[in-house]
Amino acid sequence: MNNERGENDDRPFLDRSTAHAVVSPGDPSFGKPTARAVRAWAVAAARLLGGVLDGAVRVVSDRLSLVYHLAVMILSAAIAVTLPFTFSFLAQRLLAYWSTIEDEKVFLASAEIAVALVLVFVFNHARTNWTNRRLSRMARAAGMVHFSSGNGVLSRRMTRRLKERHAFMQDIMIIGSTGARTLADPNGDLRAVIENCRTAKIVLLDPERGAIERVRTIGGVEITREGLRTQVEQTIAVLRALPAARQRIRLKLYPEPPLWKLAILGDHAWVRHYHPAIDVRLLPEYVFAHGQDPASLYAAFYQYFVTRWNDPAIPEYDLLSGERVYRERASKELGGVSVSRRVREPGSSEAPLRPESRPS
Repeated sequence: MNNERGENDDRPFLDRSTAHAVVSPGDPSFGKPTARAVRAWAVAAARLLGGVLDGAVRVVSDRLSLVYHLAVMILSAAIAVTLPFTFSFLAQRLLAYWSTIEDEKVFLASAEIAVALVLVFVFNHARTNWTNRRLSRMARAAGMVHFSSGNGVLSRRMTRRLKERHAFMQDIMIIGSTGARTLADPNGDLRAVIENCRTAKIVLLDPERGAIERVRTIGGVEITREGLRTQVEQTIAVLRALPAARQRIRLKLYPEPPLWKLAILGDHAWVRHYHPAIDVRLLPEYVFAHGQDPASLYAAFYQYFVTRWNDPAIPEYDLLSGERVYRERASKELGGVSVSRRVREPGSSEAPLRPESRPS
């Protein structure tokens, strides 16, 4: 073959093209797959094995269901076939026993009493189950999915774990008294919740303006204004120490006596009632789940929290600056826009709650 200059090119063909690696049969690497090829084969084999296992599990589960139905049908047929023989055997044995005990009046009286007691127990149990089913339907209609008395150690531990699971990386909303037992306490039900949540809106008691009348009604417990202030300050200190507290956590202080101990953790609302004369820890806790049913009470408690949170009479407390922020509606001349004014607490921000008078 001639090149472009018309001269003969006697070079071998491989010399006129791109060089390629040639492995001789005597090379130790001859016939051995490369690492990339081995890796590709391993991945393909793993995927094939995973598909085979998945199909096997699906087939086994389907066959287990089929075997279960076949077993039920075979058992039913066997019982139906053996019924005549069973009744015949029982009749013969009953006649034999009856000829022996027909004159035993004491035995007959005892048998009648035993049968009467069994019937009473069976009918009472059936009535109780019917009542429980009716109450269960009512609870499901109201959206209630859990009930906790909170008295036992195991019950409290299960409640704490359930709250942590409901609130993990969720937006939570909390209304409470001082938060000392639930938020500030390292073993509190909501301590791990506020550490692992996405955002938190918390409404706590303002000990300076109200609520002391409620806590004084609890018999056997000595509660003072200073004690309440100390508990709220401890809770605020814990909230301030959390990472990114200003971006994640918002706090408000309300002056009215507490009515509900409410924790909305994602799609679940944990509710307790503040009784006028009973410690809230002694009362049961109810859990309502969010659903499509408009009869669920979850929406009612959610709306209650939103109403309380948006109340302009409840100031927001700045965790970093120690200021109360009052949001109020301006007059019609301003177009009804929302305006804010800040009131710094006297003293340093490390002692956030001190007596103050709300500006007029």
